[in-house]
Amino acid sequence: MAKYRRVTIQTYNETNNKKSLCLDWRSNEKSPNTGRYKRGREYLGITVYKKPKDSNQRQENKELWRIAEQHRVNKENEINKDEVYSEFEKERLKQNEIAERNFVDYFKELANKRKGSNNDNWMSALNYLVAFTGGHLKFADVTVQFCNDFKEYLLTTKSRKSEKAKLAQNSALSYFNKLKATLKQAYMDGLFREDINAKVKVIKEVESQKEYLLLDELNQLVKTDCTNALMKKAALFSIYSGLRFSDIQKLSWSEIEKRGVNSYVIRFRQKKTKGLQILPISSQAYSLLGKRGKPEEKIFEGLKYSAYHNKDIAQWIGAAGITKKITFHCFRHTFAVLQLMAGVTIFTLKELMGHKSINTTLRYAKIADEELSKTRNNIQLDLTPLNLEVDL
Repeated sequence: MAKYRRVTIQTYNETNNKKSLCLDWRSNEKSPNTGRYKRGREYLGITVYKKPKDSNQRQENKELWRIAEQHRVNKENEINKDEVYSEFEKERLKQNEIAERNFVDYFKELANKRKGSNNDNWMSALNYLVAFTGGHLKFADVTVQFCNDFKEYLLTTKSRKSEKAKLAQNSALSYFNKLKATLKQAYMDGLFREDINAKVKVIKEVESQKEYLLLDELNQLVKTDCTNALMKKAALFSIYSGLRFSDIQKLSWSEIEKRGVNSYVIRFRQKKTKGLQILPISSQAYSLLGKRGKPEEKIFEGLKYSAYHNKDIAQWIGAAGITKKITFHCFRHTFAVLQLMAGVTIFTLKELMGHKSINTTLRYAKIADEELSKTRNNIQLDLTPLNLEVDL
């Protein structure tokens, strides 16, 4: 137990027949100059007579000293309240305080620290958590069972975007991962005594259809006007480079290097994975960027993306006569598929895409194989004169 700190009443500012009272005690903080404990002081605003001249002054002094003493006792109790408990008791009080905190508020604090589309995703997850809990959930009630119940809720609830459609499993996976990330952070912050996240299984991902565009469709897009010219330029650059929207949005001129005649690379750190990447780009891709600016300037200054901006892409795609459902991320898919169809190896593509796992890249191989297989009947000859026997 820490040493009990006593508070005393001291006098100061003595003038004529008066003196002022203050409380004085030794603090726990040491002076960096002397190494001694600093003094704590609180001025009471009470003035008493130094030498009372009559009974009235003596009675007034007595009452004022009584009030000052009460202040002294209160202050002494206040500064020592944390030290009258044992370490065990203090830990128990701390855990009780944490147990009463609102876990939903903590989740919201983490969500507010995210930016851009990641913030949107966290906020969507928060909306489902609020709907499930009513907006209040004590830390004490966050258990493995609660997490599994919330998982089941996400897998069976209706989408907030449509009263008829069920929430997609991959969306449920994404939102549930936000809960798991919050559990992990809370454990690291000392708000949980056990790692609940480690005991909760993830939702399995369902392989989804990755939309992409082919060369004839891309050439049509180039010819088609877009109401958002900056978005069009960013989309075409994503097709050339395979960059995610988040990396294009933050791209600055300092990250573009020229390495010879018509040879350029992007040296940048991925926003999603934090991995450092060096990515070669073509002279055509570089020409999209326009006149080179100052190193610290963003190349796509003012570029934004939301459900509203996605409409710009949808209108652009429609105006080009393309019926596929295309979002900005589909341009990254397009880059991957076209690279594989051009003969790039899966391992090279992994590096170009900045994937941590080859398994992520392999998903594109299946798509490329399907596209290439469509070319098997491109050459049709009349082989009747050869009188061939074919075992079908």
